Amino acid sequence: MFFNEVGKVKYEGADSENPYAYKYYNPEEYIGGKAMKEHLRFAVAYWHTFDADGKDPFGDGTMSRSWNRLTQPLDKAKARAEAAFEFFEKLGVPYFCFHDVDIVQEGDTLRETFLYLDKMASFLKEMMETSGVKLLWNTANMFTHPRYVHGAATSCNADVYAHAAAKVKKGLEIAKELGAENYVFWGGREGYETLLNTNMKLELDHLAAFYRKAVDYAEEIGFDGQFLIEPKPKEPTKHQYDFDAATSIAFLETYGLKDHFKLNLEANHATLAGHTFEHELRVAALHDVLGSIDANQGDLLLGWDTDEFPTDLYSAVLAMYEILKAGGFKTGGINFDAKARRASFADEDLFLGHIAGMDTYAVGLKVAYRLLEDKALERMIDERYKSYTKGIGLEIAEGRTDLKKLAAYALENDHIENRSGRQENLKATVNRYLLNVLRESPARKEKQQWNM
Repeated sequence: MFFNEVGKVKYEGADSENPYAYKYYNPEEYIGGKAMKEHLRFAVAYWHTFDADGKDPFGDGTMSRSWNRLTQPLDKAKARAEAAFEFFEKLGVPYFCFHDVDIVQEGDTLRETFLYLDKMASFLKEMMETSGVKLLWNTANMFTHPRYVHGAATSCNADVYAHAAAKVKKGLEIAKELGAENYVFWGGREGYETLLNTNMKLELDHLAAFYRKAVDYAEEIGFDGQFLIEPKPKEPTKHQYDFDAATSIAFLETYGLKDHFKLNLEANHATLAGHTFEHELRVAALHDVLGSIDANQGDLLLGWDTDEFPTDLYSAVLAMYEILKAGGFKTGGINFDAKARRASFADEDLFLGHIAGMDTYAVGLKVAYRLLEDKALERMIDERYKSYTKGIGLEIAEGRTDLKKLAAYALENDHIENRSGRQENLKATVNRYLLNVLRESPARKEKQQWNM
């Protein structure tokens, strides 16, 4: 036992003062004909939760985890996995996710690394079968090691490209063995620092070919999970090829890969790209590539990826509004790509961070569901675009005009009256629904009229 001070985390309702209890996340509560746990599909990020030691660019680690004190690679990896599954079960999450180097460190050679990974995959499989916890997604870390200084699938070095391909091949085999529902590509160093030494077209062609090879191999071995790409701007490469949702979608469209990939979107990455999280979700949904999300938040006063646990209720409402409107998750879910703050170094802080994030998204789900059920925002949007439901507006909407016809109409109707967008009223409406959910009795039963 690694977490002797914490028992099974349970739902106790909004009035509970127990820090190790859910106040709003009730996994068995039904929202719109589906249990809350099925809507949210929570997952724990292996790396931030069990590997991180609290170091930052200015200081050494502050988190001395008992499971990381062993020195032999496989012994340490197994202890870490035992701690992880104790944590999963006590927290009551259905999923987890990992990079290959999270579950065991690299060996001295690629062959030794693969031997370690095979042993740990078998170990994890046994623990998954015993616990019932499933793998939301796995991925290959192709950004930390110095070999990836110039990128992985976009590297100028063909040996690095081949090494990255070998890691992805092994990652897909592990995904199949462990029943992963998705496989993620995060191109941490797929980009460039300066065009002075970069053949951008060659690098993009190589990246697309790399993805095609992954699709082909998945089909060859019978892995039917969803491929996901995670956009991220700026960090660590100045010009990322997967800067945001729109950039990633354009890449997939250009290279004919859109049928095989969806996006894994992160809130803090949206911030770094100069977008809101709901913007990124809406763009992905419009193109039918909304796959999964990394739930966290950044610090708007800092210009880097701080990966804080999400506690912004308003943001969670708007995120869940977009997700529900898009039909909810299919193979994806909500992974907490978030870490306890460096000063929050106690093992128990790992529980407190996840409880806060899970309660935040539970509130977001309930508020977003009611907004959609009542069509509280849709009515105002419909009214705003009402001019396209009749007359010249209807002709525009139905494609029955051309520039000559529109010009003739404008010459006869040049007295134009615009109507207020009422942004303040819309924000007040979201606030009202949010406050209503927070003030209600936890025992209140949800209406079941709007079914997903």
